[in-house]
Amino acid sequence: MTDIADQENDDELMRQLGLTAKGFLLSRMEGRVFLRLTGIVEYNGTHYPYDLVPAQGVLAKPSKWRKMDGDARSALLRERASDAVVAELHGYVGDFVREMADACDDCDLDPQPFLQALADMQISEPAGTVFDRIRQRLEHAVEREMEEQHAERTRQSINLAEYPASFDVARRIKRKFIALLGPTNSGKTHQAIEALAKAPSGVYLAPLRLLALENYERLQGMERNGKPLAVSLVTGEERRLVAGATHVASTVEMLDTRTPVDVAVIDEIQMLADRDRGSAWTAAVCGAPAHTVYLVGAPEARRAIEVLAARLECELEVHVLKRKGPLSMEPSAVRKLTNLRRGDAVICFSRREVLMWRDMVTEVGLSVATVYGNLSPEVRRAQAQRFREGAADVVVGTDAIAMGLNMPIARIVMTTSVKYNGYEEEEIPAALARQIAGRAGRFGVHEEGLVAGYDNETHNVMRSLLHEKPVPLKTTGFAVAPTLEHLHRISSVTNEHGLAKLLKRFVHNIDVPDGFFYPRITEDQFERAAWLDTLQLTVAEKFALSLVPISSKVHSLQHAWEGWASALAHKKITRLKPEQNPLHFMNLQEVEDACRLYSAYAWLAYRQPEYFPDTELAQKLSREASERVDSILQDQNSAARKRQPKKFRR
Repeated sequence: MTDIADQENDDELMRQLGLTAKGFLLSRMEGRVFLRLTGIVEYNGTHYPYDLVPAQGVLAKPSKWRKMDGDARSALLRERASDAVVAELHGYVGDFVREMADACDDCDLDPQPFLQALADMQISEPAGTVFDRIRQRLEHAVEREMEEQHAERTRQSINLAEYPASFDVARRIKRKFIALLGPTNSGKTHQAIEALAKAPSGVYLAPLRLLALENYERLQGMERNGKPLAVSLVTGEERRLVAGATHVASTVEMLDTRTPVDVAVIDEIQMLADRDRGSAWTAAVCGAPAHTVYLVGAPEARRAIEVLAARLECELEVHVLKRKGPLSMEPSAVRKLTNLRRGDAVICFSRREVLMWRDMVTEVGLSVATVYGNLSPEVRRAQAQRFREGAADVVVGTDAIAMGLNMPIARIVMTTSVKYNGYEEEEIPAALARQIAGRAGRFGVHEEGLVAGYDNETHNVMRSLLHEKPVPLKTTGFAVAPTLEHLHRISSVTNEHGLAKLLKRFVHNIDVPDGFFYPRITEDQFERAAWLDTLQLTVAEKFALSLVPISSKVHSLQHAWEGWASALAHKKITRLKPEQNPLHFMNLQEVEDACRLYSAYAWLAYRQPEYFPDTELAQKLSREASERVDSILQDQNSAARKRQPKKFRR
């Protein structure tokens, strides 16, 4: 029997049993033979048709149905399509219509588009499944409506065009910008620091703890009106506060925007374009509460500075400085380790590569100082000091030497021109190549600076990069990071308390009228926020924890951070217990990580002292770990040189 004939027979059977008149239909779909019941319910003067499968409306699979004779089919249909079934489903639909209509009324939505599905959703599932899908549609519609309301409220609560006005003190001061722009070794930072020291009060803002520390000590050695300057040091992990201090050396993120000073120096101003930290420079330019603000950095920042000064209605004076000594490419690549010489800086782009090259260089008899980003500022400075004093012939380091370390480097030797950018390996930008190369030929020590690649390819790439015309910084889209005040404002209008949602709203929903200022968060912070939202913490606590400067890629450090967060959620005090892991039992990597852990604890302790009280101990342990790292590096250097026959040593 064909399907068409079978369907005609079923239709005739339904008519004979009087089921068609009751509103029943027999259907085949999705591998089932089932009953559908049509009808209409009325609520508040509106009629809602339905076409649904009763609870027991599924009769059989088509193959089984075909094998049933007429009597068996009739008996099953009478059982499943009784008057009681009609009454039950009609009442069931009526209750659901009232539920949905009332819910839509509460949400100020029209129920008709949702309840239309009672007649239109042609599926073989029982009515309860249809009801659940309609409820889900309403839920999603309510979520969309709520999302639109929250997005609009967020837009109304934060307008980034008004960002500069959020810095009350800076806004009230008549500020003047002085841009000192030039390449490395042009004396721009020296000029700015001299002006800072002559001012009655001031602040130096550094991109690194190392630079803050160096200029803190430099300012301490300077005088004003015949008296030594009183200087404080403020970084995320350390405070050296001097009573009555007139000057402060600080990392840029730690800028005090509430205390007016005469002069502020913002170093490495081209960091405005940095993907992860550019927002700190935006905040410093907008919020530095100084009558005179020195903007010190690379020439490619000029146009960005000009548009910022115009936007902030600040007078701008621009000075473009030239390098004090020539910088030249060597005629050819270095090619052999034995062609390295005293005064060289060998540049790699990872810790592993630095240690590998350190071992190779020491094997040809040259003593080495090592510098890479994982080292604390104290270790980097100690290693640089050995090079300055001649205790080390060569420095092997990453591009960490490009910012903040003043060393008498005669020649930069690049082992590669490719660097991992966090996502993939890529050729370094011309700006970084110039900054690294510019460290060669320290003024007053060398007549000129030299640059070379170790191999021919790197040599040629560096030659090309140094001849490239600098790409100006963008003149719009200056990064703005969320503050706790921003998040509280969003929370107050949306009633949301999840940090991840608040950060997402900051990035996607606040008002960015002309795109001059643009909201930014780091990927790392957002990932942390999602995890922190699983804990019972306030928005302020989660926000602070999301910013702890600790690497999530190092298991031991990530584990420690998670432990701190969990302890804070349970309002437990976290103490440091160094005796469990004596430093002299650790290898180099472990001691470096311990140093970073103690620094991160100190950072958190300054923000949550009630629950992280061991601030001084953390700083002490960090110093001890730094000393241990320096000692291990020296021991490894000495061991490598001892393996080398005397005739190769210099």
